[in-house]
Amino acid sequence: MLYKNIHIGKYIKEMVDHKNISIERICNFLAKDEEFIENIYESISIDTDILLRWSKLLEYDFFRLYSSHLILYAPPSAVNKIDSPKSDKTPQFRKNIYTQEIKDFILNRIESGEMTQAEVIREYSIPKSTLHRWIQKKI
Repeated sequence: MLYKNIHIGKYIKEMVDHKNISIERICNFLAKDEEFIENIYESISIDTDILLRWSKLLEYDFFRLYSSHLILYAPPSAVNKIDSPKSDKTPQFRKNIYTQEIKDFILNRIESGEMTQAEVIREYSIPKSTLHRWIQKKI
């Protein structure tokens, strides 16, 4: 499954191959040697600064893979939790923002028969009305 287990090196390698970018260009852009690049391709996780540079080089938001994982697999927030003080400057995570990629991923799982609507609602905690709205818009 695309967003469940993220092997970032594999996704970077796929994008490099898809865009047909030479190893010399990658090494120059990242200011690293070929061995470092090959190690990245094998890595399950990498430093965020390096990931940001890869995102710029390949013109692809690799962070979106992780955001999508949070949207699909993070536990739902507690309904009766105690609110933090209003002066708290920490950004709050909002699980109910779905990207088009997430919508397509979910709808494709339903259309392929991999999951039923009920399974999607249960597995990903997507409100029934939201899922039905996506399906109606796709028709």
